[in-house]
Amino acid sequence: MEISQNTRNLCRAAENSLRDIFDDIDRISSNNTEHVLDCFREHSVSESLFAASTGYGYGDRGRDVIDSLAASVFRAEAGFMRSSLLSGTHTIAVALFGVLRPGDAMLSISGKPYDTLLDVIGIGEAKAGEGSLIDWGIRYDQIELKSSGYPVDLDSLAEKIREYGNSLKIVYLQRSKGYAARPTLTTEEITRASYYTAKFADEAGIRCPLFMVDNCYGEFTEEYEPTVSLPGVRESRGADLVMGSLIKNPGGGMADIGGYIVGREEPVRLCGNRLSCPGVGLDVGASLGQNRNMIKGLFYAPHTVAQAMKTAHLAAYIFEQLGYEVSPGWSERRSDIVQTVTCASPEGLERFCRGIQSASPIDAHVVPEAWDMPGYDDPVIMAAGAFVGGASIELSADGPMRPPYMAFMQGGLTYESARLAVMAAADRMISQKQ
Repeated sequence: MEISQNTRNLCRAAENSLRDIFDDIDRISSNNTEHVLDCFREHSVSESLFAASTGYGYGDRGRDVIDSLAASVFRAEAGFMRSSLLSGTHTIAVALFGVLRPGDAMLSISGKPYDTLLDVIGIGEAKAGEGSLIDWGIRYDQIELKSSGYPVDLDSLAEKIREYGNSLKIVYLQRSKGYAARPTLTTEEITRASYYTAKFADEAGIRCPLFMVDNCYGEFTEEYEPTVSLPGVRESRGADLVMGSLIKNPGGGMADIGGYIVGREEPVRLCGNRLSCPGVGLDVGASLGQNRNMIKGLFYAPHTVAQAMKTAHLAAYIFEQLGYEVSPGWSERRSDIVQTVTCASPEGLERFCRGIQSASPIDAHVVPEAWDMPGYDDPVIMAAGAFVGGASIELSADGPMRPPYMAFMQGGLTYESARLAVMAAADRMISQKQ
């Protein structure tokens, strides 16, 4: 590849500085892999589970074991992992419509949710009557994250719980930054917010709302997920529902499609009713040959996430050295696989994404252009030379064409290939400055 010697030298310097951080990432990956293998043995995963079903999918043992695996891997009471969940947004929508009823209220405590959820809620640009939560008489409110200290505004949370009373059905938290310039929340920060949600509800004498977490991009970055009370942490309570996409972290780069919902048994059951219909729930759903890749992806996931984490640290180091604003910083603790680089101009964002695309295994010859992607308010440019369309666990880079023209990079199936893409992007950004 045509990568300058200066950039290669910078990459080697970065890796020397990142050695201890990489060792810690490998430790987490090793522990998570052991846990996943324990779950596989517990559920007697075998080749017979790979058989495809069609039609209603009655008696699909592989599908049912995958559901059980999802619950066990996330240390939850119940769960399901299905190819019929079409994306992260669809998965979250199934959960929201599964548990919310007319007259209920939903409170987001991490600010405005990801762009594609705005029309689902009814606060985006879609017209009334399109089937949003607000169309169904569900109220929505939000509080912003704090800029310093503990990120969740606990005073505002307590106030909103008292204000809405028993009509508050869901307290919602988005773990990752989405297209916002804010830190990702750690498992400890998330479970602390769940703890205080229950505490404030108890003090107000009302029913505890369901604490729901959009876990996209965060899975396997730590040793525990937001579904559990952390060992040795007093102010920690597992979330009631946790959701994510299989073409992000937990699919391990193998799943062709799908999502998961895990948590407490009753809300998971209601989500299953929404996925199909009441009276049928999770007893139907043909696997259509997806079982093998879903199981294989779950096995790969801890290792693949580790590759993506190393890639993010490397990119942060290199672009910080080149004078760009990055988040998180190269030495900061991470709880997701997303790395931002502020490119400061439309041309800079284009160069970054095109550099990533040029080193992709698929469509390296393609030149990314911004376009009006469905569900987004601004044109979005996306580098996504992936084996699975839109798979964010494979190395991708994208961003909305709006100031400050921030690139959101995530993924990397292998560190060895992803580091080349990071260097290719760096070379293009250097040439812009010259």
